[in-house]
Amino acid sequence: MILSLNQNFQHQFTVDSAVYEGFKEIFQDKNALHTNEEFAKEKGFAGKVMHGNILNGFISFFIGELLPSEEVMILSQNINFKNPVYLNDILNFEAIVIEQSEAVKVDVIKFNFKNSSLKIVASGKIQIKELI
Repeated sequence: MILSLNQNFQHQFTVDSAVYEGFKEIFQDKNALHTNEEFAKEKGFAGKVMHGNILNGFISFFIGELLPSEEVMILSQNINFKNPVYLNDILNFEAIVIEQSEAVKVDVIKFNFKNSSLKIVASGKIQIKELI
C-alpha cells in the first residue's frame, strides 16, 4: 500500500479571483448567489458565496498531485458544505487515512477544509483505489 493508516496530509488553498473567474468561465454557473454581491447579502451572506464545487477541484488536486503516487483513482467522494466560502478565503485542507483494505487496495480518507477563522467550511470522505 502506498498510504499508511492514520497518515495525515495538510495543504493550503486560496480561492482567489483566478480560481473564481476560471470556474465561472469553464462551467458557466452564473447563479446570483455566486455572482451578485447585493443578492448574496440580501440572503444573509457577507458577500458572493464561492461555488462549492471549487472545493471538489481542490480535492482532485490533492488526489492527483499531493499523494505519494499518481497510481490512484477516486472511487467515490462525498462533501458536506457547512459554512460559506468567500473570495480570497484561505482554506486549510486537512486529511487523514481512516480505513484501508489491502485485499482490494482501497483507502478511505476523511478530510475537512477550514477557513482562516478555523471554522470548518466543508468535510467529507474520499475512497480511492491504488492501481499498483
